[in-house]
Amino acid sequence: MTRKELISLIRERRSFLCVGLDTDPAKMPAHLREAQDGIFLFNRAIIDATIDHCVAYKPNLAFYEALGIEGLRQLKLTMDYLHGLGKPVFTIADAKRGDIGNTSERYARAFLDPKGDFDFDAITVAPYMGADSVQPFTVYDGKWVILLALTSNKGAFDFQLTEDRAGVPLYQRVLDTSKQWGSEENMMYVVGATKAEMLTDVRRIVPGSFLLVPGVGAQGGSLEEVCRYGLNSDCGLLVNSSRGIIYASSGDDFAEAAARETRKLQEQMAAVL
Repeated sequence: MTRKELISLIRERRSFLCVGLDTDPAKMPAHLREAQDGIFLFNRAIIDATIDHCVAYKPNLAFYEALGIEGLRQLKLTMDYLHGLGKPVFTIADAKRGDIGNTSERYARAFLDPKGDFDFDAITVAPYMGADSVQPFTVYDGKWVILLALTSNKGAFDFQLTEDRAGVPLYQRVLDTSKQWGSEENMMYVVGATKAEMLTDVRRIVPGSFLLVPGVGAQGGSLEEVCRYGLNSDCGLLVNSSRGIIYASSGDDFAEAAARETRKLQEQMAAVL
């Protein structure tokens, strides 16, 4: 999906919501835990309940890889379903990859290649190893790299906020340097909602880039603050909610509860847009 197409989708659905498919069998209703293809059936129900009010889905690969071949099969079923719906949607492989060039090339092929099993629109990438570890992800037209810049976890303070001799925090150096590796057409950045006030500094460095913002909902991030500091003229935001939507209920009404939470966020986003 190109930048132009993504912006058009945001305007059409009046939403910049991304639903995180961090599907944990232990948290699914009992009848799905026991069912064949239960993970896919759970994901399908969530997608059907939410797709008209969001623009993106973000499976966290760890939840699928932890189950081995069977988990990856459930992921493929989910991606095939999304591709076959006939409704445009932006898909993100939350994989946090990044390695030497030839390894990153294989990671990119695994998740971004249109001829591959998954055909995601974007993948999250760790920038620590530098340009040659990131650039292999930028070779597919209409595909995106989403670089980790300022994450919402407590450990972000260990490295991301440390300053060099000039007083520049590491995350700002990542933002500034990585602009040479891609463009606003194929590179986004992860900036956690729990650090929303820092979005002012982020926007000073990457004013036009899209930002993937996790941490709204269960992690305590504020949608209002994210919009106040991070919105730009093209919206420029994909705000993710995972647990707050897909586990809004642990009962058989999980899909209906997910729909309610999604509509609630979409209405807030529509008001902002």
